[in-house]
Amino acid sequence: MKVLAVGAHPDDIELGCAGALLLHGARGDELNLLVLTTGEQGPHAARSRIAEQEDAAAFLGANLFWGGFEDGAIPEGRDGIMAVEAVLHRTGADVVYAPGPQDTHQDHRAASIISMAAARRLSRILCYESPTSVGFTPQVYVDIEPYLEDKLRTIRAHTSQVLKNHLVDIEAVEAQARYHGFRSRIRYAEAFQAPRFVWDVAPRTEQAAAAETLRTSMEEVR
Repeated sequence: MKVLAVGAHPDDIELGCAGALLLHGARGDELNLLVLTTGEQGPHAARSRIAEQEDAAAFLGANLFWGGFEDGAIPEGRDGIMAVEAVLHRTGADVVYAPGPQDTHQDHRAASIISMAAARRLSRILCYESPTSVGFTPQVYVDIEPYLEDKLRTIRAHTSQVLKNHLVDIEAVEAQARYHGFRSRIRYAEAFQAPRFVWDVAPRTEQAAAAETLRTSMEEVR
């Protein structure tokens, strides 16, 4: 599987879906990130937000693409859609993670609109939550307990937002994962809205069927 995660600014993707991306990576899926702006209007540390995003992408094992738009002015029309389409075509992604459409930040809303328009022919689109989301009502949950610490590590890569200016609260991120885990009857989860998501329940392979037969036989012997 080839995955594309779209974010408006550096750290959006890590906050919203790094846990799911780490799970994709663990199963051998190809990861691609498209960050539409460099977040140049926000606070900076000694290192640029570009370098912070590069570090996070490297830890995820993801290819990183930049949209080249001005922070605060992502277009909702043709230019924005074409930018996402170009990366979709280049990567061949068949699942897209994008910001949720209801958000108080105009860049997040625009990123959601152009991502869903560009991915209009795909059968799997999941929208993630951001700290500025409003009315977020998830339908899909992903168990991220094995990768929670690694998710937090990808967020800490964005030093300017976490350590210097305290715009990102790591404890709140962990609490949010615990809250979604409680709602989904697991320990820690990421939550997603599902504008379109085809669940592929693949048939068992012969190897899996043989393993199940052997397990059943061993239980009968006991």
